[in-house]
Amino acid sequence: MSESDRVVIARMSSDLAAISAYVNRVSTDLAELTCMLEPRPAPAPAPLPVAAVMPSPTAVAAPMVPAPAVPAARPERTEGWIGKALAAAGVAVTLTGVVLLLVLAAQAGLLRPEFRVTAGAALAAGLVVAGCWLHSRPGGRVGAVALAATGIAAAYMDVIAVTAIYAWVPAPVGLVLAGVIGGGGLVLARRWNAELLGLLVLVPLLVLAPVITDGVTLLLIGFMLALSAAALPVQLGRDWPWLHAARMVAVTLPLLVALVGAAFDGRHQFPLAAACGIAAVLALTGGLMALRWGAKPGATAVLTAGGVLPVLCVSAAVDRVIAALMVSALAAGLVAIAALGDRLPGVSPVVRQVWSVLAGVAALIAVLVAFDGPVAGPVLLAMASVIAVLGRRNLVARWIAVGMAVIGGGFYLDSTGPGMLAEATKLSAGLSVSVLIGSVLVVVAAATIAWAWAGDTDTDREVVRLVWAVAAVVAGYAVTAFTVTAGVVLGGTGAGFFGGHMAATICWIALAAGLLGYAARRPKAQRSLLIGGGMAVVAAAMAKLFLFDLGTLDGMFRVAVFIVVGLALLGMGAGYARLLSQQDEQAESHPV
Repeated sequence: MSESDRVVIARMSSDLAAISAYVNRVSTDLAELTCMLEPRPAPAPAPLPVAAVMPSPTAVAAPMVPAPAVPAARPERTEGWIGKALAAAGVAVTLTGVVLLLVLAAQAGLLRPEFRVTAGAALAAGLVVAGCWLHSRPGGRVGAVALAATGIAAAYMDVIAVTAIYAWVPAPVGLVLAGVIGGGGLVLARRWNAELLGLLVLVPLLVLAPVITDGVTLLLIGFMLALSAAALPVQLGRDWPWLHAARMVAVTLPLLVALVGAAFDGRHQFPLAAACGIAAVLALTGGLMALRWGAKPGATAVLTAGGVLPVLCVSAAVDRVIAALMVSALAAGLVAIAALGDRLPGVSPVVRQVWSVLAGVAALIAVLVAFDGPVAGPVLLAMASVIAVLGRRNLVARWIAVGMAVIGGGFYLDSTGPGMLAEATKLSAGLSVSVLIGSVLVVVAAATIAWAWAGDTDTDREVVRLVWAVAAVVAGYAVTAFTVTAGVVLGGTGAGFFGGHMAATICWIALAAGLLGYAARRPKAQRSLLIGGGMAVVAAAMAKLFLFDLGTLDGMFRVAVFIVVGLALLGMGAGYARLLSQQDEQAESHPV
């Protein structure tokens, strides 16, 4: 090899070493850049060895393509809330100024009404135009939303002032204009996909609009209903729970305030009741729309329930018949929605549970509004029985049945307290009928509720036994109240009272005999609950016989009850032993 060849080889070796060092440096820089861009630092790749970049004698050299430049990550802005807070403050201050222009200037007579209204309309239009212009500029979204919301709310209050203060247009025309303005503004919010715009329109109006109308009036409620109706189409395809909440509050709060005033006023206000009904329809419609695209069905269901509160309180504005019909219609609608839940998009099981409870509350309020205690008690007990049968597979329905039975039982005890069973009491004809019917319904409700709980395989068996025990105690009390009340009605406070208690004790023994007889015919594994219940009733009957009947009953009633109960116990013992003996003989003759 010549000297010149050695020089060339040395020079190429030096160049390759330089290239290797350069590649190692680039690899280190890329690793550091990756650590800065990723949230969790990744280990830097090892530098490429020189051998990896040394071309083999047979390899064809390829041109080196420079790696694309990695754009630097934009720093996250953590101060974005400052702009939103300042924009919201600007909305509040500007709209307060509009209210001062429309109301206080009018009270002080500073400007002519035409100038005040025109100035408010011009300001509203200018703000909306400025907002649309700013929205097309980079970084102008927050300011555009604030300007547009201020302009829309100002225009809405201008229409309220024209209708409520100056009476330039009749109320229907003003409501239509307000609906058009509110709907247009909320359509703009939908187009910009800005829930904040809708909130900045609704929330300030809730606070400032009553200032223009001089308090909560029917006209103010009408304007809020128009705004709520205009906001309905905006929810199509949008998950805007805060806007749905603002819609509910904007209507519900003024209605509740008006209902409180109507309760103190004492006059019937049918337009207010109609507004409550419209608000409930809007609430349920908006709730169903929000559920279809919303991600929080439980919260939406609760918010919608708040929107129907005025209907539950509508008895403050109208007489009890109309109020009961309205609340009953609400309960029926909620039951229908809960029943059709699988066919309605977004109505999940939690929504059906919330609205089922709301339907139960509405039905309870309807009964309490429509009827007095002696009638309300039996009606609630009958409803509890029906709900227990129809909703036996639904835990929420069973608890609703229990709640109605407890309240109905409270009314029943108010007319049939323990004192009436201890001392002979003469009741009026109407109250006696209520007690007799209520006693039968108490037994039916206790039996159906216990049957519904026992049919649930997921319920603990000890809980089932407890439910049956409570049902037996309740039924025993109701049977006693029935026989004593019937005895007093038929025979008076003397013989009738004693005869009623004698019949009650005999009924208790008959019930125990029925349970033990039924238990004897059941398989041995299924007897324990029935036998326990039958023996508990026997013990209760014996306690009543010796602790109450022996000292309270007189003459032949005392003799008759002891003889009848004694013979019944003898027959029960002999019959039960005979049935068990027959079953044992059959088991021996037909072994499994």
